[in-house]
Amino acid sequence: MEKAILGLDIGGTGIKGGVLINGHLEDIRSIATPARESKEFILETIAEFIETYMSYDLVGIGVGIPGLVDVREGIVLGLSNIPAFQHVELKKFLTERFSKPVFINNDANCFASGVHKFGVGRKFNHLVGLTLGTGIGGGIVINGHLYSGVNSAAGEWCSATYLDHDFEHYCSGKFFEKYYHSKPKALARMAQTGDPVAIQAFNEYGHHLGELIKHILYALAPEAIILGGSIRKTYPLFKKSLLKSLSTFSYPTVIERLQILPSEMDETAIHGAVALVELEDVVVNS
Repeated sequence: MEKAILGLDIGGTGIKGGVLINGHLEDIRSIATPARESKEFILETIAEFIETYMSYDLVGIGVGIPGLVDVREGIVLGLSNIPAFQHVELKKFLTERFSKPVFINNDANCFASGVHKFGVGRKFNHLVGLTLGTGIGGGIVINGHLYSGVNSAAGEWCSATYLDHDFEHYCSGKFFEKYYHSKPKALARMAQTGDPVAIQAFNEYGHHLGELIKHILYALAPEAIILGGSIRKTYPLFKKSLLKSLSTFSYPTVIERLQILPSEMDETAIHGAVALVELEDVVVNS
């Protein structure tokens, strides 16, 4: 039996899994997240999902969580979209249940790790991964190592104040729903047919995202910004306005060397969860 690493992406609506065998991610499965159930019920659901993969010779389990995590202890500190999942000793639970090494981190950190290990970020030593979807998250790779910060909170620019709200309000799907009363995917179809209102929506979005990236550049000046999440697929619609926003950055030589690339992988979060197991010896926790 070939050895495999199991990666889990636990979200507010779904739990997805996959196994890495000989460098390839296989057997992608998913179930609904019982987000309104008790902590015990959710833990048992996760365990039962993992049990469906026990036909593989698992050498470790990596888990991505959309919230803050005590990475060293594997404690989920809180999830806004899963109310009962607060201060959960997930690593201890899974280790005792399956007797396998378990590694847990924030899902945006998993995204950054995944694109650096398996995707378009492989050629960069310093990168930031931004997940653009219902919300927005950030992950940081420095000198080839994932930097999580205290309680995996590094890269959470979503909560930084911007205009009359915060960056998540203007740089995620919330922007399109709040100001254009539509989902990004629907607006993208309209923009591609030349609808002026939809085109304007993406022009504004690109400007806001450019302002966020400028904040990132002042702090980290990475070689690359890798875009993930569903909104990344609309990058051609907001690329021009994003670059226009970046043209006002104070250090043009930094912009000249910066690459902004959409991720080519749809299962980056699972790849990143797997990478936690493979890269556990170089994850920086503080």
